[in-house]
Amino acid sequence: MLTGYPYTTASRFIRYVKIDTQSDPQSTTNPSTQKQKNLSSLLAKELLDMGITDAHTDEFGYVYATIPANTDKKVPVICFCSHVDTAPDCSGTDVKPVLHKNYDGKDIILPDDHTQVITTQEYPYLKEHIGKDIITASGLTLLGADDKAGVSIIMDMANYLITHPEIKHGSIKILFTPDEEVGQGTAKLDLKKLGADFAYTLDGGELGTFEDETFSADGVTITIHGVISHPGYAKGKMVNALKVAAAILAALPEEDWSPETTDGKQGFVHPLRVDGLAEKATLEFLIRDFDTRQLAVYEARLQKIAEQVLTNFPKAVMHFEVHEQYRNMKEILDQHPQVTRNAEEAYRRSGLTVVKEPIRGGTDGSRLSFMGLPCPNIFTGMQAIHSRHEWIGVSDMEKAVDVLVELVQVWVETAI
Repeated sequence: MLTGYPYTTASRFIRYVKIDTQSDPQSTTNPSTQKQKNLSSLLAKELLDMGITDAHTDEFGYVYATIPANTDKKVPVICFCSHVDTAPDCSGTDVKPVLHKNYDGKDIILPDDHTQVITTQEYPYLKEHIGKDIITASGLTLLGADDKAGVSIIMDMANYLITHPEIKHGSIKILFTPDEEVGQGTAKLDLKKLGADFAYTLDGGELGTFEDETFSADGVTITIHGVISHPGYAKGKMVNALKVAAAILAALPEEDWSPETTDGKQGFVHPLRVDGLAEKATLEFLIRDFDTRQLAVYEARLQKIAEQVLTNFPKAVMHFEVHEQYRNMKEILDQHPQVTRNAEEAYRRSGLTVVKEPIRGGTDGSRLSFMGLPCPNIFTGMQAIHSRHEWIGVSDMEKAVDVLVELVQVWVETAI
């Protein structure tokens, strides 16, 4: 740990999670919810108060800031990034964080809903935090560790570097994004203004994990056009688009090919949303695999299933559309091995064993990597994300601050 440093990570985290920043997948605005800007504005002000003079937030809710280099060496510009929004899966309104000092290993009954119980049986990683401080929500909402833990870690790192100018580092960019949880975290990002060469997201889980591989992802929309008529006189005429959509869902495999039947490096096809009326219905799917080439295989299989169903509804018309979402960051990171190598050295200097895990999902780093900013993912400690059981260990967040402080020094030492 940083000798003698009074970490501010936990106090920042408790302050930030009380601010409702839930994003909205149905919104067409940027950001998807204006309330995200409340946290963005606070972060920009706190960075200014630290003495980071260019800190600001823009009309889209992004926060940009620079910690200037304090070395004469030519060091690549490194960015640290986290997202301010919380997931739509569970309420993020009126979050009441609860600090559990010196966790004793017993079941944690959340105070505002006693049916919500966090146990070591369900979450074995809790055992690693016996005798340490953890933070939960109160039982009615998610906590928001995803990704206000990352935000807090970056803010504490900035505070440490500003108050310890003896730590040599190159130019460091700080970036906080909106709408990551709804897949729009980089939609309005100005990479030229950011001006970074490489980046790291702080959006990972258990202590010591390092993620340089994600799913590749597409979305598929199947639109069914039925034949509508008055239901009282519909015999032999009506083709109900909702029933066609239901038949397609019923035809999907039950034993494989879905999130609930796959793990590890297995991909899946996931029906995400059904919408419509008898005349027209849409089905939205997530298509995921670590091998980008497999996406086309899955899409062809899904289309074949849907077309086979349509043979039973000859008057219905189907449109099958594929939308690229993001790609496996490893395809880019393998071309820039120093990004991973320097992070692994920082972990070791912090006393950690690097645990590499593929992400069965994506991060802003996936898109950033393919936008020209190679960007793996560093742990924060967040657990049971997007749920009322969400919790985080304070010591994990503090150790992540240690890693970032070591990391900026490694980049200086390895610079030519």
